[in-house]
Amino acid sequence: MEQNNIYKKELEEIIGRMQCPKDFKCYTSELKSLCKAKKFDAFESLMCLNDEDAQECLFSVRYAYTYFCQCPLRNYIAEKIGK
Repeated sequence: MEQNNIYKKELEEIIGRMQCPKDFKCYTSELKSLCKAKKFDAFESLMCLNDEDAQECLFSVRYAYTYFCQCPLRNYIAEKIGK
């Protein structure tokens, strides 16, 4: 339970330092509305798995034929919580 409180506090700190055009839907949905992404170790980043969503996302960066997630909140969730 204490681990979840640490994550919640850190997630809220990240939210306080950024703006999100989707009003932090990933967090407010209790992590049920996360974009599809997977860890890409070569860049220590997340690779977007849905190109259509990635094209619309302000946090995605295209490299070659792939989009990478630059959202601090989404990257934290993937790294610390594993989703």
